[in-house]
Amino acid sequence: MKVSIERSALLKAMSQAQSVVERRNTIPILANVLIEAEGATASFRATDLDIEVIDKTAAVVERPGASTVAAHILHEIVRKLPDGSIVELTDDGASGRLEVRAGRAHFSLATLPKEDFPIMASSEYSCNFSAPAPVLRRLFDKSKFAISTEETRYYLNGVYMHAADGHLRCVATDGHRLARIDAPLPDGAAEMPGVIVPRKTVGELRKLLDDDDMQIAVSVSETKIRFATPEITLTSKVIDGTFPDYTRVIPVTNSRRLEVDAAEFAQAVDRVSTVSSERSRAVKLSLDEDRLILSVNAPDSGAAEEELAVAYGDEPLEIGFNAKYLLEIAGQVDRENAVFLFNSSGDPTLMREGNDESAVYVVMPMRV
Repeated sequence: MKVSIERSALLKAMSQAQSVVERRNTIPILANVLIEAEGATASFRATDLDIEVIDKTAAVVERPGASTVAAHILHEIVRKLPDGSIVELTDDGASGRLEVRAGRAHFSLATLPKEDFPIMASSEYSCNFSAPAPVLRRLFDKSKFAISTEETRYYLNGVYMHAADGHLRCVATDGHRLARIDAPLPDGAAEMPGVIVPRKTVGELRKLLDDDDMQIAVSVSETKIRFATPEITLTSKVIDGTFPDYTRVIPVTNSRRLEVDAAEFAQAVDRVSTVSSERSRAVKLSLDEDRLILSVNAPDSGAAEEELAVAYGDEPLEIGFNAKYLLEIAGQVDRENAVFLFNSSGDPTLMREGNDESAVYVVMPMRV
């Protein structure tokens, strides 16, 4: 194999590949990227056996072929090369080495047999559709903060993507807070099986979604999901488990309505929570007519209080929350105002952005 690639194109491909590769693994070949050169294209394939990413880039191929090399090392080399340089990759197949040349720099890297590289088995995808990158970006960006990190409840360690109520919907919850985000249902998506997209896949997918004009081809089966652009294909196993019935925890009768400037609210929560204890992070909200008092009382470190002018016309209410959860939910608001709907100090609270019901958040209160 002998191939020449412009440094910025190679760096982009290697960045995508090396982020999938686990730094610590017991199978040496999984630390490598599979480079395949043919025609006018070089493809870079990396996997951790749960996710596989293939990034194709334009290249000058003098001698077609394939080789595998340590992903992190090649990425670091390319990252440190001067911008605009042309990188030449050569593997004669006999020496067990990949020669990397750029200008006067020369590296000789150990390779492993390309035959040992695991290729993710192709799946029969029962559902295929395409969606604009900004739509998918919103669905995952606004829901991923609520993904659980508890390994014991593995079925909550991802975003549940499914078709519901005529929408393409993403839901994530960790039992303390929940995010439910809706988007228009793309053609062909109505029959998709509901799948739980793992947290790592959500992170890798984010890199495909930066181009606002890009259409993403989505393919779904019971066991896998694939997202593809003309250059990059990301295939992932989905979490084998049943996502709980989230509709039961979304309150529908909460009638006490608070409307508040989202940015002001987040900043005030951030300020008063400075003195809260590390363990509980509790903040109390005291609501009276058109007035909200945020307070923290931590015996070990002190107390804090801040008052905000808000729109509230119901009975007085005192309710406590984990400050981190409030900040994360307030951080999802793109519009100016956040609307909170309360029932009582012990019931789940609903939050949405103004009158937009396509993004709904639920947060559980805590005793303060």
